[in-house]
Amino acid sequence: MTNYYDIVLGLIPVALLGLTALLTTAGLGLTTAVPLAASVSVALIGHAMFVNGPVDSTETPQQSSRSQVAPVNAD
Repeated sequence: MTNYYDIVLGLIPVALLGLTALLTTAGLGLTTAVPLAASVSVALIGHAMFVNGPVDSTETPQQSSRSQVAPVNAD
């Protein structure tokens, strides 16, 4: 089953190569098409990292098994 990050990883080369080819055939020079397509790829990466970033767990410290263990008494 694919999730959001699998789709983003697939879209990065598609955006870079596909948009470069599309912009080049539309009449832009290669030196202009590559940075424009790369900016879309960077935007995808930035969205995946910072806007919809991965989270470790939704478990709070009160729910974890470590918080239920009594502290060790050294006396």
